[in-house]
Amino acid sequence: MNRSFPWLRPTLFTLGGALAGLIYYNLAGCAITANPVNTMLYMGLIGFLISGLFTKGCNGGCNT
Repeated sequence: MNRSFPWLRPTLFTLGGALAGLIYYNLAGCAITANPVNTMLYMGLIGFLISGLFTKGCNGGCNT
């Protein structure tokens, strides 16, 4: 991924998670929360956290 857009991957994963939350709410009803907005926020947070799994790390620049 291009270095000039470091925010692109977390943004796409967050939007994908929110979309998945909306679809999940429509298919399963009120399984997680009783509100579709809360379900979208929850799944968007999960998508944001998952986006961190696909980073390359420090690339040798970490001071550990």
